[in-house]
Amino acid sequence: MSEALISFFAENLGGKVGPEMIVFIISMFPILELRGGLLAAGPAWFNLPQLQATVICIIGNLLPIPFILLLITKIFDWMKGTKKLRPIVEKLEKKAYSKSANIEKYEFWGLVLFVGIPLPGTGAWTGSLIAALLGIRFRKSFPAVIIGVFLAAFLMNVLSYGVLGAIF
Repeated sequence: MSEALISFFAENLGGKVGPEMIVFIISMFPILELRGGLLAAGPAWFNLPQLQATVICIIGNLLPIPFILLLITKIFDWMKGTKKLRPIVEKLEKKAYSKSANIEKYEFWGLVLFVGIPLPGTGAWTGSLIAALLGIRFRKSFPAVIIGVFLAAFLMNVLSYGVLGAIF
């Protein structure tokens, strides 16, 4: 799925913006986030310099996080007031709560690992949503997400530029 989304962005934005902007946008996009951005930036796609790609992806992945942490519960409350949007919000909340056990139990370090370990359904977007829904304060959740994003950046650099770099 992530390969299809990366292809979508590359095909639809290629020629209109540079590869750096495509990688930045991919890194901001839920589901793909930094993981998809570094895969796209790496030798398999755009072959951007590793340090440049890492900085672009970290900034792109972190940019929406304060808004999610500070505003998502208010946005969800507003959306629940509409007939058509309520089921979407309820589905998102249900999915987030189903993944919240370790974050709820370990809070800071649970959130760091949830964001940092590149597995399907994890990442900064979902981690921030869970933190906001659990009422974890911004001053605790935002640093945890930042550390998690740096952990994910390290692990994805090993994969994108190490493993895939050896192949391509």
